[in-house]
Amino acid sequence: MRHCGTQLLETDRLILRRFETGDAEAMFRNWASDPNVTKYLTWPAHTGIGVSKAVLEDWISCYSKDCFYQWAIVLKEHGSDPVGSISAVQINDDIDMVHIGYCLGKTWWHQGIMSEALKATMDFFFDKVGANRIESRHDPRNPHSGMVMKKCGMKYEGTLRSSDRNNQGICDASWYALLRSER
Repeated sequence: MRHCGTQLLETDRLILRRFETGDAEAMFRNWASDPNVTKYLTWPAHTGIGVSKAVLEDWISCYSKDCFYQWAIVLKEHGSDPVGSISAVQINDDIDMVHIGYCLGKTWWHQGIMSEALKATMDFFFDKVGANRIESRHDPRNPHSGMVMKKCGMKYEGTLRSSDRNNQGICDASWYALLRSER
């Protein structure tokens, strides 16, 4: 793949950009501290803004790496505060695979925002980076996450029983993927 790092992406309603230090308060307020948002994620809800600041400092320091992809999701009509995040949580250069993870503040659920963000990042990874396979997974108890994947053209590949762990404990994982040849 031709790694090029986190680049600015734009859709009709969204700007996907690099996180900045000043995003900590919005990150904490809009999604990272909400146990409803983190219920099926692999990281716990942030207990204070200091946690959000530390996470952002780590991400920002990684932007110098060409193989690091972490976007703040910003609604054009909402100003500059991010309402969620989307990233490549795993990359396998041997098979040109990118695994995408995402989360969005509850206020913005069920508005097509995450599907729009996922589609933009998938296009980026296929067209700019040269990915052959883009995959994602979700806890089947969170079916809306799977609906986002399906809406973006990913195909259901199966559910692995007791194969993952999230904030609910050991869980099943439903896997979806799209190959470049299937676009």
